[in-house]
Amino acid sequence: MSKKLKIGCSPLTGTIYAGTLLKGGKIWAANKQDVTMDVLLATIEHVQNFGKPVEIYRMDGKKKVLDYTITVKKH
Repeated sequence: MSKKLKIGCSPLTGTIYAGTLLKGGKIWAANKQDVTMDVLLATIEHVQNFGKPVEIYRMDGKKKVLDYTITVKKH
């Protein structure tokens, strides 16, 4: 079975990486790639295709709580 691809944002640089993690699941393996611009452009396209702001919720017990709203504005 191949390793699962993970995507994460560096808390130090803000760079978004894609790659695999080592066994503990907290350290990037050697072949991580900077995918920051690809992720941002895909997010813009996704929100535009969705047709309205995208809302991200989390469950707080049995209650659904709005955490984030993603909107895109073209200039």
